[in-house]
Amino acid sequence: MSHAAASSLGGPLVLADEGSFFVRGQNERTGFADMRGDKPVAGTIRTGQMYVQFKIPAKRNGLSVVMVHGANHSGVTYETTPDGREGWANYFVRNGFSVYVVDQAGRGRSGFNPTAINQAKAKNDTAAMPSIPIATRENAWASYRLGPKYPEFWPDSRFPQAALDHYFSQAAPMGDGTLPGEFGSQTVAGLIALLEKTGPAVVLVHSQSGAYGLAVTRAKPELVRALVNVEGDCVPMADDDKAFSRVPLLSVWADHSFGNTARNGDERRNGCSGSVAKIAAKGGPAKFMLLPELGIRGNSHMMMVETNNLQIADLIMDWIKGAAATR
Repeated sequence: MSHAAASSLGGPLVLADEGSFFVRGQNERTGFADMRGDKPVAGTIRTGQMYVQFKIPAKRNGLSVVMVHGANHSGVTYETTPDGREGWANYFVRNGFSVYVVDQAGRGRSGFNPTAINQAKAKNDTAAMPSIPIATRENAWASYRLGPKYPEFWPDSRFPQAALDHYFSQAAPMGDGTLPGEFGSQTVAGLIALLEKTGPAVVLVHSQSGAYGLAVTRAKPELVRALVNVEGDCVPMADDDKAFSRVPLLSVWADHSFGNTARNGDERRNGCSGSVAKIAAKGGPAKFMLLPELGIRGNSHMMMVETNNLQIADLIMDWIKGAAATR
């Protein structure tokens, strides 16, 4: 069976509604919309918008989940897996959750602002041109904890190895730097705008967007029913962090992080376990979930695409249902 033909759970996915929309954005006048002709093309463009794809199940459990991808990715992270199995987005919908999957501002279907790049070409001056990084396989290998060294996988790896090319086809150039403000600020603002549109929801963040989840929760705790932080930053966390005395926090970590000195290794994991302990010590609703301690081994930083992704989703959904009942 080809990767593309691999089956999901099968059976009908019965929806009340589905579609997509954009939140935020501003009209901006540019003198460098297009550089393909003899002269730059000027005009008005839209920048800073954030794309949202949604699915509302016919039978709802009353909970909504906003899913936010990490660095070098787009919302495809939560759609189908690289080998064509059920992704977290549809699986949550099957379990009664309304799901909103975003592409961070400046990324994927949200688009980016090419003005500075086109201007640099027009003026033959690259000094002010923004950097648009993309993950290489070699750099991703250690950071995502796919194996001990590129291109070796861990012996117990749950990653769909035959679909590796399909996975790296997801890699999304990070055009965030073409937008104004601090890196990620447009996405934080977009998430707040989305929650103001949908009403209170669970926010599920991954990796880079962990910090964005913290920022949104602190800015609008009344709109965040719970924060699920999948291997994202959980620091800094003040002793009197009032938002997290109210908003339930789940930090989820997979295998092979101990002894890992890359971005998604010891330092980030210890930051999360420390933050959870700090919140819990003051009676706050926080939990640290280390999958190997539950007997679930072999997962990487990209647990949502791996062969046991639905087992992990079940754990997260069970926690959400209990945590959201308290709010």
